Amino acid sequence: MPKFTIETTYRIPYYRQHTYEAATFAQACRLAIEDEDWEDELPDYECVGPTYVTGIWKGRDAAYEGEEIDVPSHFDETAHRMISHFHELLEQLAHIAQPICLPAAEFDRWLPKARAAVEKARAIIDERRDPDQPTADSVQASS
Repeated sequence: MPKFTIETTYRIPYYRQHTYEAATFAQACRLAIEDEDWEDELPDYECVGPTYVTGIWKGRDAAYEGEEIDVPSHFDETAHRMISHFHELLEQLAHIAQPICLPAAEFDRWLPKARAAVEKARAIIDERRDPDQPTADSVQASS
């Protein structure tokens, strides 16, 4: 019977709690995200993620040595699967977000929502803020 070496992983989130002085909560959030000081980090064992497969090799004790087998997506980390599928859904939505055989009134209601969804998806992929959300700087400027 064939033997396979399987590498599995699970994630343990870490957290920290810092106080930030800022004009708005949006600016405080930005400061927290940009803060690179994690000396007081703590593991959150209550929020451990599910186990997923990160590598498959043919043979006994063959990790990183033997013939690697592609991990079927249904054994991948759920968040990674969602991200990968998100790209596919974005491409499908972006392709169809153009005039189609809908009555004009329905199309006029649908198209702005579809375009907004595409722009939000692109912002997520590019790790930018949502297009309809003000930046921390613009929130402060309007105050």
